[in-house]
Amino acid sequence: MYFLLLYETFSLYFSLASSLYHSLFKLTGRSGRSILPAFRSRFKCCSLGLSQGEMSKTAGSLQDKGGTRSSKMEGKRSLSMGVGAILLWWCFNVMTVVSNKWIFQILEFKFPLTVTIIHLVVSSVGAFISISLLRLKPLIHVNSVDRAQRILPMSLVFCLNIVLGNVSLKYIPVSFMQTVKSLTPATTLILQWLVWGKVFDRKVWLSLLPVVGGILLASLTELSFNTIGFFAAFFGCLVTSTKTILAERLLHGFNFDSINTVYYMAPNAAAVLCLVAPFVEGGGVLRWIQEQESLGMPLLVLVGSGAVAFCLNFSIFYVIQSTTALTFNVAGNLKVAVAIAVSWFVFRNPISVMNGIGCTITLLGCTFYGYVSHKVSSSSTQQIQQPEEIPPATKV
Repeated sequence: MYFLLLYETFSLYFSLASSLYHSLFKLTGRSGRSILPAFRSRFKCCSLGLSQGEMSKTAGSLQDKGGTRSSKMEGKRSLSMGVGAILLWWCFNVMTVVSNKWIFQILEFKFPLTVTIIHLVVSSVGAFISISLLRLKPLIHVNSVDRAQRILPMSLVFCLNIVLGNVSLKYIPVSFMQTVKSLTPATTLILQWLVWGKVFDRKVWLSLLPVVGGILLASLTELSFNTIGFFAAFFGCLVTSTKTILAERLLHGFNFDSINTVYYMAPNAAAVLCLVAPFVEGGGVLRWIQEQESLGMPLLVLVGSGAVAFCLNFSIFYVIQSTTALTFNVAGNLKVAVAIAVSWFVFRNPISVMNGIGCTITLLGCTFYGYVSHKVSSSSTQQIQQPEEIPPATKV
């Protein structure tokens, strides 16, 4: 049974790649070639003197064919929009991760709190422009009580999550950081089980074994291993899981999208960090500024990385809107693989064979876990929706 699930998981990668191929290279206008036979058949009906009923039947069949063709074109259009959203998501994710690593390694601006503040400020401005000026998304109104009791705690977790991600990028390669962050589904499952007492199917627990095993293999064979970076990435997984669980409890009923989330949480998170960062990194930032011959290009890179991070949040909304949950899971794991490949090409961090195998096992395990969770959730939903059998009436 698990071999069958594993086979279907691999087939998901193939189907997504096939969708990319057909969307990018096969979306040609074929409707023009299919219109001519329709006109010829209709002209033939009129020239043969068919009855009104026969002509209406012919017209109805042609209309059905036209409706089928239009539905196919709409399907292709929605497919191309979904694939385009996924490609943009991948692009902004790679640009965000690589630009942050570039800031820490090449620019030698090794101040993760300050980088996080810049990202949060730029994201706050971007969310304000998108909602208030461009009106790309409607603003979800939240009263002052809910802002203090719900939004503020979530903002602190939101802030800590970004800080830990930047700290891990400061010390470890992108490939290792992304691999460790893939542990998030396991930590989410464990926290939901420990804190809320949520019960999960045995198949879901077993599907996490490849994820944990792959991360252990990657960690033991990582050539650029750093304890601080590893634990920052690991605790980042715990904070991400906590954010997911708290969002279900605190933000229930708000239906926040990614842009409204940034609109409310980024300013609070930036304000909190502005109270801490000057005491932790203020002296180092001033020394770095004095060492620079020109601040034009470094500031452009710092602000540009914040703009790309905001675009990443914006693209996530469109991916969720135009794809299914299962496609989102598969595309997310492929996104990690693309980010690892691009970061290795840019920074050339050493990766051993066993480390590469560990990363691969982890990514495939995440996809396998997502697929098993989806199957278990679908089967339980079908059982709930299935009507109860009505016993046959007994004869009196």
